[in-house]
Amino acid sequence: MNVVEDRVLRNRTFVFRDRIHAGGVLVEKLRETLTERRGLVLGIPAGGVPVASVVASRLGFGLDVAVVRKVQIPWNTEAGFGAVSWDGTVVLNELLVAQLGLDSRAVELGISKTRGIVEERLRRFRGDRPPFEVAGECVILVDDGLASGFTMLVAASSVKKLDPGRLVVAVPTGSRSAVELVAPEVDLLVCLNIRSGPVFAVADAYQKWYDLSDEEVESFLRGSRAQS
Repeated sequence: MNVVEDRVLRNRTFVFRDRIHAGGVLVEKLRETLTERRGLVLGIPAGGVPVASVVASRLGFGLDVAVVRKVQIPWNTEAGFGAVSWDGTVVLNELLVAQLGLDSRAVELGISKTRGIVEERLRRFRGDRPPFEVAGECVILVDDGLASGFTMLVAASSVKKLDPGRLVVAVPTGSRSAVELVAPEVDLLVCLNIRSGPVFAVADAYQKWYDLSDEEVESFLRGSRAQS
């Protein structure tokens, strides 16, 4: 089994003070399971970047961003029916698309809009820096949680095209269904707080949780680059 969890935290809520605390707990579990001493941590903005910054700093790995974005449901922007990554890869939740009754025009419109947002965030967070090279390297994809899992799934798909030596997903919390969706696509999935049930919210794992601004994401990235 390639899934590592903390059984003490299973199905519990509000187990982390904030994203920084979650990153610190997560890195201790990674130290128990990783043999690699170098590699690259890719944080998924926005919420995954502070978690990733702690993981990268304490492991001594590099830090960068994996810019991915959910394709929003037209009438519910809090939910998505797929995701788009920085290299243009698209992963759709085909079952949900059918359930929602979305036609091909609505799907393509959503994908096109999402690609525009991804391109803008790439420019903002990475500027003119060259694409990261990870061939043969250990890559750790980090987010603050897995809800549906499709955002992480598209990130993993894009990283796999770059032929990493080992691909790890590390998150503080996740729904069981998302963990089961993502785990077969990566070498290792570390999720401390796995929760089952009909309703799941990433925020419910945190005592203090809020939506990060782009400025805060940039601040974490600047801090990491200054240390390297």
